[in-house]
Amino acid sequence: MIVRRTSRPRPGLPAEIEDYRDERWCREGTRQVETAADAERFIEQVGFAHCMRDARHPGPSLFVAVCGRRDAILPRNVQKDPESSLTWVLKDEIVRRARVYYAKLARGRAMFLAPRMIPYFNAIWGVRGNERRLSRPARAILRVLRHEWEMSTSDLRDDSGVKDRRAFTKALDELQAAMLVVPSEVWYQPKFTYIWTLAISRFPDALSERVGRDAALREIARTFLAGAGLTIPGELARVTGLSRPDAGRGNRALVADGYATMLSSGTYRLGMFSQPDPSSS
Repeated sequence: MIVRRTSRPRPGLPAEIEDYRDERWCREGTRQVETAADAERFIEQVGFAHCMRDARHPGPSLFVAVCGRRDAILPRNVQKDPESSLTWVLKDEIVRRARVYYAKLARGRAMFLAPRMIPYFNAIWGVRGNERRLSRPARAILRVLRHEWEMSTSDLRDDSGVKDRRAFTKALDELQAAMLVVPSEVWYQPKFTYIWTLAISRFPDALSERVGRDAALREIARTFLAGAGLTIPGELARVTGLSRPDAGRGNRALVADGYATMLSSGTYRLGMFSQPDPSSS
């Protein structure tokens, strides 16, 4: 018998908010994600989601949606766990289908983006014509990919001249975070490897769209709050990788728009959950 650990409930979230998140983030058995098409619909609904994060971390997650319960915890041995394995298989299929964006984004977090969210994330983290900000190994890898378009990990390491494995991995993570490079395929035979390509080749329209920084912060905050119902201090920053000042700017813009109400410093509630003023009755 498999004994699953459960997470402690997060303090300060009302029951109706947890129930709302269960529905929106597929944290209940009736909304469980089972196929790649299910996963893509889930990502489109939430706007952005982590891949393998569990209930100990805030925000929507494909793994939690596959489990279909709010207290899902990654086991120590994920290779033998059917829910972890299914999440990984779905991730590989989503990468091949290229209908949603997948990469390691801010702070090295593996995330999915619905196509509609790509311009907003790119406005915050994308590198636009200022590639001097990139490290020398990252620029070397980018030059090769711009010439070849797609390459396996080992071939890309050889052709770029970045032979050190750690330096190569760090440079690839840097290019993913800058929204320049994404995985396009996963091969397991004859050996495990990713195939890498330019992000612009897969999502040319979304990555070419220009969005202002303030608009991007507002839309990222709006999308998260639409699924969360209520956000507590630091939650939006932890989920997205935004700085806390930037997350605050996005949330305060929602208050100015009438989309959210601020309950206290750092705590914002979706307008639909606002309580009527007793003095007005």
